[in-house]
Amino acid sequence: MYEKFADKIVLHQDDVGMCHGANSAFLELSRLGSITSGSVMVPCPWFGEAASMASSHEELDLGVHLTLTAEKQFYRWRPISNASKSTGLVDEHGYMWRDVSSVRKYANLEAVETELRAQIKTAIASGFDVTHLDAHMGATLAPEFCAIYLDLGVEFNLPVLLTRTLSSYGPNKHLSGVSDDQFAPFVESAKAKNLPVFERVLETNFARPASVELADDEYQKLFSQKLNGLTFAALHPNAPGEVEVIEPKQFHVRTREYEIFRSKKYLAWLSEKKIKPVGMREIRDEMRSAA
Repeated sequence: MYEKFADKIVLHQDDVGMCHGANSAFLELSRLGSITSGSVMVPCPWFGEAASMASSHEELDLGVHLTLTAEKQFYRWRPISNASKSTGLVDEHGYMWRDVSSVRKYANLEAVETELRAQIKTAIASGFDVTHLDAHMGATLAPEFCAIYLDLGVEFNLPVLLTRTLSSYGPNKHLSGVSDDQFAPFVESAKAKNLPVFERVLETNFARPASVELADDEYQKLFSQKLNGLTFAALHPNAPGEVEVIEPKQFHVRTREYEIFRSKKYLAWLSEKKIKPVGMREIRDEMRSAA
């Protein structure tokens, strides 16, 4: 039932709600058309601003970036459901774990489900039209949590971000040791539940050093490559201001994306319609109408 999206690409901004610069970038770039969807991190300090912004601007396409990690050095956050150590959701300082491997090792499955459901319910209660679910650092795609992830998609009648193979999911570096064979049963389960399955997820290149200037046409090339099936681009534009302190080693990647996606050259290229952007709301509504 998703054939109509087979040649389209979701231009998506992750990490909305992480800081004010992420929120302001999402609003600006959504209005410009260079971002077609985004997802908010509910446990983060700037969630309230993001939720208010989305509820005040109904045209914004915003889902929930399900969050089980707090990976920054000093800028951290806690679970919104239960931050006790017995849940296995937090480290020795009471914050979410810094890496996915620790979540997989220590988190109690019941606590994970409770936390993820609380994040979704909090987003819905804040008043904006939640369009989908996806995974911060890919955590909910881990074999321990993926069934919970899919079931929450069904429970809230929302598409979840899932690819036909784990190797097609760009941000899979946090899921070391998980093979496509281990992932395959979850893909079949998603299909049986009539959830959309993406062909691939492209991701921001966070490995680019600050000394290497990003070419103006880098993203045009990335989005224009031969892509069969529905594609998702997990992007991370961020307006300057606080992110330089929050993420001192990688902020340049985020702020450069922001500069490019608001540039006249990039917007002119988009207007040529060489790619077919789509938002997650349209995919969600197709899923719901089919059901």
